[in-house]
Amino acid sequence: MRGAGAGPGSGAAMKQVFSLYEKAWSGSPVQFAWQKTLGNFLAVTGGDRAVKIFDRHGQKRNEISLPGNCVAMDWDKDGDTLAIVTDKSSAIFLWDAITNKTSQVDSGMRDAMSFLLWSRVGTLLAVGTTKGNLLIYNHQTSRKISVLGKHTKKITCGCWSTENLLALGGEDKMITISNQEGDTIRQTSVSSDPSDMQFSVMKTDERISTRESTVSVVVGKKTLFLFNLNDPDNPIDLKFQQPYGSIVAYKWYGDGYIMIGFSRGCFVVISTHIREIGQEIFQAHNHKDNLSSIAISQSLNKAASCGDNCIKIHDLSDLREMYAIINLDDENKGVDQLAWTDDGQLLAVSTRRGSLHVFLTKLPILGDACSTRIAYLTSLLEVTVANHVERELPVTVSVEVEPSFVAIGVYHLAVGMNNRAWFYALGENNVKKLKDVEYLGTVASMHLNSDYAAALFEGKVQLHMIESEDLGAQEERETRLFPADDDKYRILCHALTSDFLLYGTDTGVIRYFYIEDWQYVNEYRHPVSVRKIFPDPNGTRMAFIDDKSDGFVYCPVNDRVYEIPDFSPTIKGILWENWPMDAGVFVAFDDDKVYTYVFHKDAIQGSKIILAGGTEVPYSHKPLLLYNGEITCQTQSGKTNNIYLSTHCFLGNLKDFGPNKLRQMLTQTLMLKRFSEAWELCRLLNDQSCWNELAEACLHHMEVDFAIRVYRTSGNAGMVMSLEQIKGIEDHNLLAGHLAMFTGDFNLAQDLYLASSCPIAALEMRKDLQHWDSALQLAKRLAPDQIPFISKEYAMQLEFIFLLGVITLMLWHIMRRGSLETISYCFSFDCQYQEHDEACLAGVAQMSIRMGDIRRGVNQAIKHPSRSLKRDCGAILENMKQFSEAAQLYEKGQYYDKAASVYIRCKNWAKVGELLPHVSSPKIHLQYAKAKEADGRYKEAVIAYEQAKQWDSVIRLYLDHLNNPEKAVNIVRETQSLEGAKMVARFFLQLGDYGSAIQFLVMSKCNNEAFTLAQQHNKMEIYADIISSESTSNEDYQSIALYFEAEKKHFQAGKFFLLCGQYGRALRHFMKSPSTEDNLAIEMAIETVGRAKDEALTNQLIDYLMGESDGMPQDAKYLFRLYMALKQYREAARTAIIIAREEQCSGNYRNARDVLFSMYSELKTQKIKISSEMATNLMILHSYILVKIHVKRGDHMKGARMLIRVANNISKFPSHIVPILTSAVIECHRAGLKNSAFSFAAMLMRPEYRNKIDPKYKKKIETMVRHRDTTETEEPTTACPYCAFQLPECELLCPSCKNNLPYCIATGRHMVRDDWTVCPHCDFPALYSEFKNMLQTENVCPMCSERINIVDLKKINDCTAYLKPEEGDQ
Repeated sequence: MRGAGAGPGSGAAMKQVFSLYEKAWSGSPVQFAWQKTLGNFLAVTGGDRAVKIFDRHGQKRNEISLPGNCVAMDWDKDGDTLAIVTDKSSAIFLWDAITNKTSQVDSGMRDAMSFLLWSRVGTLLAVGTTKGNLLIYNHQTSRKISVLGKHTKKITCGCWSTENLLALGGEDKMITISNQEGDTIRQTSVSSDPSDMQFSVMKTDERISTRESTVSVVVGKKTLFLFNLNDPDNPIDLKFQQPYGSIVAYKWYGDGYIMIGFSRGCFVVISTHIREIGQEIFQAHNHKDNLSSIAISQSLNKAASCGDNCIKIHDLSDLREMYAIINLDDENKGVDQLAWTDDGQLLAVSTRRGSLHVFLTKLPILGDACSTRIAYLTSLLEVTVANHVERELPVTVSVEVEPSFVAIGVYHLAVGMNNRAWFYALGENNVKKLKDVEYLGTVASMHLNSDYAAALFEGKVQLHMIESEDLGAQEERETRLFPADDDKYRILCHALTSDFLLYGTDTGVIRYFYIEDWQYVNEYRHPVSVRKIFPDPNGTRMAFIDDKSDGFVYCPVNDRVYEIPDFSPTIKGILWENWPMDAGVFVAFDDDKVYTYVFHKDAIQGSKIILAGGTEVPYSHKPLLLYNGEITCQTQSGKTNNIYLSTHCFLGNLKDFGPNKLRQMLTQTLMLKRFSEAWELCRLLNDQSCWNELAEACLHHMEVDFAIRVYRTSGNAGMVMSLEQIKGIEDHNLLAGHLAMFTGDFNLAQDLYLASSCPIAALEMRKDLQHWDSALQLAKRLAPDQIPFISKEYAMQLEFIFLLGVITLMLWHIMRRGSLETISYCFSFDCQYQEHDEACLAGVAQMSIRMGDIRRGVNQAIKHPSRSLKRDCGAILENMKQFSEAAQLYEKGQYYDKAASVYIRCKNWAKVGELLPHVSSPKIHLQYAKAKEADGRYKEAVIAYEQAKQWDSVIRLYLDHLNNPEKAVNIVRETQSLEGAKMVARFFLQLGDYGSAIQFLVMSKCNNEAFTLAQQHNKMEIYADIISSESTSNEDYQSIALYFEAEKKHFQAGKFFLLCGQYGRALRHFMKSPSTEDNLAIEMAIETVGRAKDEALTNQLIDYLMGESDGMPQDAKYLFRLYMALKQYREAARTAIIIAREEQCSGNYRNARDVLFSMYSELKTQKIKISSEMATNLMILHSYILVKIHVKRGDHMKGARMLIRVANNISKFPSHIVPILTSAVIECHRAGLKNSAFSFAAMLMRPEYRNKIDPKYKKKIETMVRHRDTTETEEPTTACPYCAFQLPECELLCPSCKNNLPYCIATGRHMVRDDWTVCPHCDFPALYSEFKNMLQTENVCPMCSERINIVDLKKINDCTAYLKPEEGDQ
């Protein structure tokens, strides 16, 4: 046979306590009845003419022999007496459970007994017979009431109500309701045999009474008949579905519900509420073949059904939940009846083969904890010791008695009942029974430590050693009884720690007994009785519950008591956290909930307790142990169940939660002071506000090092530095004061500072916060020498926020009494603090004026050295409309603008005039000027208007009153005043000076008036000249152009058509314009075409320049300029070469060079490739220009070298062949180049040149040819800038790399890398040393003729960029 449990939740295997099986019962079902109330005895009978009495452990206590088979048996309401009737005797057998004796009562009936039932509320016993007679026997008075003919046939069933009404049913198909005297008060008939009769309260809408007024009875095994005594004419007959089978049993429970078991395995729940009656609320097919019985335990809140060979147990709160299943595999005939003890601990089931089994369904919840070790009852005679935290294997201890208390210590286990306890030694792998101890009374509770046991009984505590020590032990340390005989109090609760015995009394005294010294060491007196005490694991704190159901925590170290907030009056006990890191956490629990509290010992506000939260506890769970947020609870099934506190949900995997849940967890960790876990949460949230919250919590709990770490992580350097400075402070109050200040709780900070070793810190804090009123009060106590300075600051603050009532009253008293003592609050009278005293005097002056004592205040302000005081007092007086005194103070303080402004308000123009030289405000000057103009003093007014920058007024006065138009005109030209220009124009118009009038009308933007005036008086040229220099509109330009067009003034017309963007008309007029020496019309025509970018206009102008239209071609330079304006650079380049050639032919070599240079520069800017012809021509022409420069500077060698280059290209200079060759001969001769001189002299001797030689040099040249001298100074060589080949310095073609070499614009030599510079303007290269030397005498560039400051010349170290081939369009 085996018991098996199934189902979710706390459903556990039902432990089998014992089984009964006797041969005499074999083959037939047995009857059994549990002792009511206590459930200590089980009466069993079979077909053996005997009733056997067993205790709850299966031990047979008695056997009652009967004359026949037992027909019925029942226990009275208290379980003291068992009544039995048989089929062969008219006697009633009574067995007394207390005395274990059997007695008989003669019923006086002559027929056989068939029914027996005890009253539910009294000592009445009802006995029915097979002929329908009734006996009511009062066991207490032995009175018998016989009622004959109650029924006409056998009484088969019945029940008592709580009001001692007796309902009976019989085979006569009648139901009778009788009172306790046997009188029938109601009766009714039914359709078939009644059975299983019960009284109950039917569910109704109107709950007027809870009287049991309804009788329910099964009729014919098919229907349930409900008979309401209050409505006897309307009984209810409930019929059920045919497939259910017959009704086996039913039970009332809850609020008018009936559970009915049917023979085919179903059980159904119905409600008796009139609106729900007949409706099935729940139905389950619990058993496959048949169901034989059902039972309900109200104390367990469980229902059981049995059938086939199993028992199924449901939870009444949720019938769908299967709490447990008990299988009886060996019972092949099936189970029969089922019954629970009243307390729900034991469930008995009988079988059809005559056996009986008892199962444990509920255990007394007995358990205890010592540190992390727990002991709890796992069966009626079995205690289990476990330590889940240390992962120790559970140890099971079999005990001799069913215990009423359990206690666990470090090395021992104690169990006991009544006045006796059994002690066991706990080894590593075994348990050894030590001894049993009897006490002087029934033990209410017991606690153990490593050596001692303390038992509480009848208001006393006995402390004794568990194991006697070896010889030599002191006898007085063996045992001690508390309290002493002379103490008049009763101990209500006690606890035992490793060092102390603690107990609480009915007088409210809590005492600490130190076991080591065997004496009391501490005592606390509470106003009312102390019911329960709960020390923490170390004994340094103790929670207790008093007679008012209030909770407190007591700290014996400082003898302080802290009330536990929001403490529920239903609290049953308190557990302290055993995890060392959570020393201040404890929980208080009742039947439904566990409340988590935290004792904050080291907080800046002082020690306090806070409620962290609550956690729901499953039904019938008793907390035993709290470790790291996990509660180990003991259950009714003899097992433990672990519950995690809702306040510790952060102990799971944090990555599974979202930000909102993480923030809730952060709040929990901060309440519990779990800062390491809070750090991880902040790291996951990564939110500055969370870091700040953690940091503030650290400050609150004075965790300075951790706060520094948090602030450092969040980047708050200021707080890190501040905390680093204070973290070494040992004075608790001083440190707490600093932290309170950091958190903004300044009042608390002040209290803590004052309680510390440095109370002056409170004053410093208030001064820093500018709380001057508080600082003044503190200074009177702590630093009287600070009072003057604080008073000054306080007065300034009051003045600033304008609390005139307070400050006026203070100063009024000071002035009224006029004594130094009254003013001494503010003044130090110490030369060291002169500045402070002056500030106080300034405050008195200001407030004197505000109070109305103007004379005194003004005098003090004038005497005071401060300018700003005079300004401030002046402002106060000005607001008070005291203008004269205000202006006086402004003037004394050298605030001349303000003084003048106030003098103006009081019309004191004389004073304003005196102050004007010092006044900078234009507004004041303007006011003064207007006043003077009104008085007719125009010269003074003009000066004031000029100071005020009111130029229109100045011009007006010069023109209208001072007759000085020259000055007015100058001012208009300087200021460009439009209004002033209009005034001047009107003035000149009146004088008839139309040109000047037109000029000033244009300046005043009156262009239409100016144009009309110019037209009327034939002054359009003047208007045109003026308007062309102004930025004006196209309409104005067009008007002028049309005027000139009408006047046939083509150049002017073209000019203004160009300005207004009409390029075709402009070009037409320019080409019609008569030619002048400067050909300005052609220049303008070129500009017009350049702007127009119109091909037709371009072709038209080219035709004009080429002479296509009139046969008179213009100078080629204009064509060149046209191409440049059109940005047609290639055509311009070709034209430039042609022009240069013409200039060369004409002998204008510099002009030719300038044309080529400008074209060269433009092409270079546009990045267009320069032709070699242009480059060569520019080089030769520039070499010619250099000759004059070198000769002028007396450098004949350079001049000779350049002349050799020019002479070698003499065909480029056809107009000056002979003069150039002559100069070459002379310069070469001077430079010692005799061979070169001879060559050029010989050339001059040719017939075509000989007669053209200047007679002055002719003879000398002829002599040079006759007497040939071939000596020649060799030309120095320098490196090629490309390949470093050494070649003559004036050679420009490298024979090695074949590159054309860049030349120096200062000497004409080729460039070298290490002596490179360029002209800052034209960017042409030059030898740095030579160019710098040239600029000593010549300050212009020889190429572009721009002026050069020698400082701007920079030597270029890397000339690579200048040596790259020039890129451009091909």
